Amino acid sequence: MPYNKVQAAREFDRWSQGYDRCILQRLLFEPSHRAIIDRVRARSGEQPLAILDVGCGTGVFASRIRAASPRSTVWGVDLVAAMLTQGKARWRSDPEHLVAVQGDSEHLPFPAGAFDVVTCANSFHHYPHQDRAINEMYRVLKPGGRLFLVDGCRDGLWGWFIYDVCVAGVEGDVLHASSSRIRNLFGRAGFVETSQKVYHGLAPFLLTEGVTRSTARPRLRTGAENFAASRTGVEVR
Repeated sequence: MPYNKVQAAREFDRWSQGYDRCILQRLLFEPSHRAIIDRVRARSGEQPLAILDVGCGTGVFASRIRAASPRSTVWGVDLVAAMLTQGKARWRSDPEHLVAVQGDSEHLPFPAGAFDVVTCANSFHHYPHQDRAINEMYRVLKPGGRLFLVDGCRDGLWGWFIYDVCVAGVEGDVLHASSSRIRNLFGRAGFVETSQKVYHGLAPFLLTEGVTRSTARPRLRTGAENFAASRTGVEVR
């Protein structure tokens, strides 16, 4: 049976209790989080940002990027309530600047043009309709906003073995997209600049960065104002 959101939700509901303690936190998640944070800081410095983390899980990355960008506000969205609940101590530690919302990556519960930065770290292979998710990430970005997407790099023999054989054997029919497929998805969504970097190691990963068109759109409020005016998701407190 093709991989679907029901299957993904069941898996993450089951994994939620031990998610923060799994070996992937040190092996893959921590280094990939550092890579995104370094790139965001290189692009934006210390300026305040409205950041959305798609597939935020228990909020580990959201809390890390908030600590690295203390003038910013970070929203996290995840399909699975159990993952958000498992991280509730993080969300409650800074409720004005760390906000968790239950929602679907294919139908993000935020207005268009709400965010300066969207991140998606190590969850993209679980999205059955990756094109729809990328389109939604583009929609909620401001003109000139940036998407930073990280997932396991399956290009090359070792990456293929790790992700298409080992990970898929445990997680089911997930799709670790090739670098060329991801570039194609970014281009079709409307990103005008796309760059990619492979980080090698025991668990190689690919960081793809895309920039939205900078052409003027109807004037938008800030991300915080937009979100406050339209909280259509289920907020976790």
